[in-house]
Amino acid sequence: MNVGVIGAGAMGMGVVRSLLRAGFPTHVREIRREAEAEASRLGAVCHPSPAAMAAACPVVILLVVDAAQIEAVIFGPGGAASALRRDAIVVIGSTIAPGDVEALAARIAADLVDAPVSGGPARAADGTMTMMVAGRAAALDRLAPVLAAVAGKVFRVGLRPGEAAKFKVINNLLAAVNLAASAEAMALAAKAGLDPRLVRDVVNASSGGSWIFADRMARALEGDYAPRAATRILAKDARLAVDLAGDCGAPSTFALAARDAFAQAVAAGYGEQDDAAMYRFGRVRAGLPEDAG
Repeated sequence: MNVGVIGAGAMGMGVVRSLLRAGFPTHVREIRREAEAEASRLGAVCHPSPAAMAAACPVVILLVVDAAQIEAVIFGPGGAASALRRDAIVVIGSTIAPGDVEALAARIAADLVDAPVSGGPARAADGTMTMMVAGRAAALDRLAPVLAAVAGKVFRVGLRPGEAAKFKVINNLLAAVNLAASAEAMALAAKAGLDPRLVRDVVNASSGGSWIFADRMARALEGDYAPRAATRILAKDARLAVDLAGDCGAPSTFALAARDAFAQAVAAGYGEQDDAAMYRFGRVRAGLPEDAG
């Protein structure tokens, strides 16, 4: 089965690697020349447009940033919608609003599977990331070998596109709140004169620890802010959580706090850095030098 990936970024390139490793003929559409060259070097076939790729692939996986980019690559000039095969499955791997996924499913003349991904670039590259999937049972059954190649855990969470997106928004709400609080706590520790590395070790062995604390603070304390998951991406996800809470009539105290913290970090110039840069932002807010030195 030929599988196409639109968007060979931090997560998408990992998916390309996993597909190739599993033996799938893999096709790529990517606008960044360096990423296209990397995909080609790995063995993928690169295409000049989403339409050209869609014509060759019964499975098209989208791993672009947001709903606007999905709209462009599906319905824009040279978009995939103009060339989708009759048996096509379109997989939305991006984190977007549940309502946007539902709207796409109503517009597209193909099976649409809602399948946001989680775990970061390293787990995407080694095929162990987590996927939440929703769509027609027959489409999910056909897609199962592809999902097994790119994910260590696949949760079938519903039959309607949009349902998996809700699960992802909930997960990323917790990630955003945890990371914002982690950065603030570590900045407070530094302000209080504590050794940040010792604080990290204590927290990792205690009740305040979390996966995202351990992962991001390790990077921050080494001054490693090369973007794997850029701050602006989690800022977008925190906004999605606030919006979902509003749609459901649910309280959003912590979602609002995380949304505002990430929005302030983006406004302060940290949007393109790895979201571990929330620690840098926390230090500046606490009146400390941006980096520990």
